[in-house]
Amino acid sequence: MSIFKPGNMLNRTSVLSVRISKLATLVAAVSVISMPTVAHANALEQFKRFVTETRSARGEFNQRMVKGEGDKLRVSSQSSGTFAFSRPGKFIWNYKKPYEQVLQSDGNNMYIHDQDLNQVTVRALGNAIGSSPAAILFGSNDLEKNFTLSDAGNKDGIDWLQAIPKAKDTQFERIGIGLRDGLPVGMELRDSFGQVSVINFTRFEKNPSLPANQFKFVMPKGADLLQQ
Repeated sequence: MSIFKPGNMLNRTSVLSVRISKLATLVAAVSVISMPTVAHANALEQFKRFVTETRSARGEFNQRMVKGEGDKLRVSSQSSGTFAFSRPGKFIWNYKKPYEQVLQSDGNNMYIHDQDLNQVTVRALGNAIGSSPAAILFGSNDLEKNFTLSDAGNKDGIDWLQAIPKAKDTQFERIGIGLRDGLPVGMELRDSFGQVSVINFTRFEKNPSLPANQFKFVMPKGADLLQQ
């Protein structure tokens, strides 16, 4: 008598199908486990890539001055506005609140326009940007010439980079740059008096198409000019 009855064949086929399904699941799981994983880039790696790949950018910022530590931390002032930059050395840092002021560089000179006073201060850019916080975002790619860079760990999902100016006469003792997914989301600028300027970036757009005359400063009508 043949053992290959319809019922037996059906049962065996069902069992075989289940085994094949389980085997396929196991193979898929092993394949995923054995795939090479992409290591999370630390802050220094992210920042170097950002500097290399980012020719220009624009976005919005919120800035506040704080002093103290821990529970004694207090905010002394707050401001907000927009920014744009094009490497090397061209930028617009436009304060809109609580009062309007524009810091602008065409790559050769920096202009500070106080709109309430209708006064413009002009100074040669020269090497001044080299060891300043502006160099972090707007300067050349040779940051390690002016800063000692090191990783400062992860906090609340943000990777932090520490930049210590090599120059002794700079206003800031150290600068923190927070990055997420390869883009700056914040900066902390600590001066020698214990004050910290905390900047948060939003709507950060990498390599946008900017007009050719974006950074050409136009002297406001009737403004007083101060040359430094």
